[in-house]
Amino acid sequence: MSHSLSGFLRRSFTLLVLASGMVLPTAPSLAQGDLLVAPTRVILDGRRGTEVILSNIGNEEATYRIELELRRMTPEGGLLDVETAEANEAERAALEMIRYAPRRITLPPGQPQAVRLSARPGAELPDGEYRVHMAFRAIPRPVRLTEEEQQERGVKLKLVPVYGVTIPIIVRHGQLTATAAIEQPRIARNGGQPEIQFTINRQGQASTYGDLQILRQGSGEVLYTARGLAVYAEVPSREFSLPLAEAELARLSGPVRVEYREAASAGGGLIAAVETVLR
Repeated sequence: MSHSLSGFLRRSFTLLVLASGMVLPTAPSLAQGDLLVAPTRVILDGRRGTEVILSNIGNEEATYRIELELRRMTPEGGLLDVETAEANEAERAALEMIRYAPRRITLPPGQPQAVRLSARPGAELPDGEYRVHMAFRAIPRPVRLTEEEQQERGVKLKLVPVYGVTIPIIVRHGQLTATAAIEQPRIARNGGQPEIQFTINRQGQASTYGDLQILRQGSGEVLYTARGLAVYAEVPSREFSLPLAEAELARLSGPVRVEYREAASAGGGLIAAVETVLR
């Protein structure tokens, strides 16, 4: 198979859950196919390592390949693949400092296993935030052709989806700060589907990550929640368009307070807030 075809198949049939660039549910783990991964993001300070736990929740033994990849966030929240040859200094440094083992795991059904990881920043490394994405991809088992398929003439290409999970690994080196502001929260419709749209502007050397809450002014009643909103350090702002159910839309009338807070597991501290009437 040619390099270009294999690359196309990898891109087309690898299903990735990008833990940090998407709005995620409240659970502290991600599942795709029969693979469960926890936690969904890792922050290292270079002084001690940690573990990521993989669990096979299927009924058959499965093998997973573990790799480090580079991705850059766009202002619209997309994550673009970055080839090693095109990496900037910070991205190359991130790849070089992360250590992890094992790099391939075979899990029986119901069997968890830990992947150990740590960061070793160089002595001359500038203060900053460094990030890679750790991908856990299933290695497909051989597919047995049916008798009918074996009797067919010519070459038959059988495509097998490759399922996986991807999580960000973030190294914060030095004393870093980050602040954020919520700009222009508003209601819009996209193909008839109501959405809440807004921009988060970020300043400083670190990324921000947290949950969005919309509360009714005065009572503090929570009207809407979206979890896992990240603005990575390479972008000064990110635009969000989050879907609303019609029942949620009806509750958002009148004066509200829009809050961007750290995840509860990180203390739930307020990052940014604005009071407005959504229109």
